Order: sequence, then C-alpha cells, then structure tokens
Amino acid sequence: AALALDNGLARTPPMGWLHWERFLCDTDCAADPRRCVSEQLFVEMADRMVAEGWRDAGYEFVCIDDCWMAPTRDKQGRLQADPKRFPGGIRKLADYVHSKGLKLGIYSDVGNKTCAGFPGSYNHYDLDAQTFASWGVDLLKFDGCNSDSLDLLAEGYRRMSLALNKTGRSIVYSCEWPFYLRPVQQPNYTEIKQYCNHWRNFYDIYDSWSSIKSILDWTALHQDSIVKIAGPGGWNDPDMAMIGNFGLSWDQSVTQMAMWAIMAAPLFMSNDLRHISPEAKCLLQNKEVIAINQDPLGKQGYQLFKDKNFQLWERPLSDRAYAVAVLNHQEIGGPQNFTFSLTFLGNGLACNPACSVRQVLPASRDWGVYSWISSLSVEVNPTGTVLLKI
Repeated sequence: AALALDNGLARTPPMGWLHWERFLCDTDCAADPRRCVSEQLFVEMADRMVAEGWRDAGYEFVCIDDCWMAPTRDKQGRLQADPKRFPGGIRKLADYVHSKGLKLGIYSDVGNKTCAGFPGSYNHYDLDAQTFASWGVDLLKFDGCNSDSLDLLAEGYRRMSLALNKTGRSIVYSCEWPFYLRPVQQPNYTEIKQYCNHWRNFYDIYDSWSSIKSILDWTALHQDSIVKIAGPGGWNDPDMAMIGNFGLSWDQSVTQMAMWAIMAAPLFMSNDLRHISPEAKCLLQNKEVIAINQDPLGKQGYQLFKDKNFQLWERPLSDRAYAVAVLNHQEIGGPQNFTFSLTFLGNGLACNPACSVRQVLPASRDWGVYSWISSLSVEVNPTGTVLLKI
C-alpha cells in the first residue's frame, strides 16, 4: 500500500499561486470583474506568471481555492464549475494553463460541504477524483470542513488519496488533515505523509505580522514532532506567502521569505500579480532563497535558540551546507546586534574546520571565510531577518 501511495510528486516543496487570501470568496463579477473568483482571474494570473518570470523562477501551479463551484452537482452527480464565472469549464481553463507551461490546482472538501458552503466530496471521492483527472487538474487542495466525525475525516483523506492515484494522473495532494485533528488528538504524521504530499497544521494565514509570528511560534513549539517527518514527497505547510499585499512591512516580508525557506515550506503566493511592487517581485523571485527552499536534501529547518530579542534557526542543506536565519522579534527600537559562535551550528559540524559565509537576505553579499571557533555578529532590523548560507 505504501508503494502504491507514493505518487512520486512534490520531491521538493511545490511552488505556485493560490487565490484564497487575496481574493477570498468574491463571486460578484458584476460588481468587480477583476477581483471575483472567475476564469478571467486565473487566465490573467497565468499570463503574468509566464510574462514576468514567475514560471521561470519555479512557480508552476495556478491554484483555485474555494467558491469555484456551482451550488449543486450536475445530473450525473459530478461537481461543476459555476457556469457564469467559468463559462468554458475547468477543462478549458486547464488546457489554457497547460499551454503556458504551468499546472492547474483545484479545491474540494472531505465533508458534505466546503468551508464556504459549496458541494463537498463526501461519498463522491472516486467520482470527484475521476472528474478532476478528466479535466487535467494537477493539484488538489482538500479541506476538512463539515465532516461529521474524526473517523470520517481520516477515512475521507485516505480514500481521496487512493482515488487520485487510481486515476493514473499525477495529482499533488494537499491536505488539511492534521489541522482538523489537532484539537482532539495528536496527528500520526507517518500515516499522513503516506497519503498526502503536503499538509496544514495551523490556522489560515492572514496578511499581518501577528499571523506570521503565530505560525513561527507554533512551528517552533511543535518542531520535535513535525520537522523529522518532512522531506521529499511530503511537507509541512505553514500556508501562503503574503508578500506583495498590504499588511507586512518590508522587513516582515523578508522574514516570511527567509523563514518559509528555512521551514522547507510550499511556496504558494496569494497576491495580485497584476499589481505588485518591483521590490516584492524581486524578493519572491530571489534565486538564492528559492534554492534554499528547494534544496534537494529536503530537510526542514528548526529553531536552535530564542531569547527575549532574537531567534536563531538553521536548516541542513545538501553539500554539507547550512541555511541560518537570525530573526529579531522585537517590535520596538532600532536595529540590534546578535552575536553567536559558529560552533553552535550543525552540532558543531557546520563550520569545522572552516567555512564560507554568504548573506542571502535582506541583500546578498559575501562575508568571507571563518574558522570553526569564530563568532558572527549580525545586525537585524526589528521584525526583520538576516538569512545566511554557511
């Protein structure tokens, strides 16, 4: 069974664009045709992803979240797109996205209804998987609202995984399974990784610094149970990148980009690529940060140290390298210095007997070669992060 469930996908964390946080459940195309969840929105995002270098930077999925459906299934019991907002249907949209060298993601729910009240997949797992495959879908985000019990929730996540694999089409499977389990029981991550390619553990992200902080704090608090399971084929998902929206300062945007790379997080932007600043675009397309996020060793990073001002995180990389993040979590005052010994990194092995140090964020520059017993002093802005490669 385990072999049958290894769909060979998500060998590195998936990257793409997802409509939810920025566009939510806006279904009124008459009032604002450029912001409603419609065929036009995804076509325009796909066009931008190709024309403005997003695809070439690694962002390959264009993902539809909740609210794409008609209120009822069709006469054959199949899910159907809202005919006014998606006049060509999902198959036509998938063909267009594929013609651009991109992949299409879609959304459904394990329960009777989606979180927004549209038809869920309960009792239709095989039919829905076949429908998605026939449309040419490449990723399924499977939510966990409106399930009657934890047993039905778990059974639904397992059954949809099997159903997707049975279609013969390669479909990345994004789960919310552990998030819905956690209030009641500790998730079995070994089992979850057997069925899912990435999974959400914590609340939806918001376009705010308090939301980013809460995700990082939760991850550090639970790192002993979640870090070890992450790796090629299955990833912890701290949710979407908010960079290029409204709620984060520049330093906080740098922090999210750096920390999502440290955490080996799926990188799904939720922003408006038609209206994004050059600075946000440059940060999201930063090749050095993306290379850390996509490192083939596939180990998730973890917090090494925290005091009242600073956090120190590291992530083992391939070729005996390490990514190191120094986060200043103070929200008052000016830039602060944090000094630490290189012997602290990689159980003492990261810089033994010497190493080169390169700063990746907030700007890239070489710091030179250091010996094993050297210390580094890093100046970090409030709510900012300095990302290094050792």
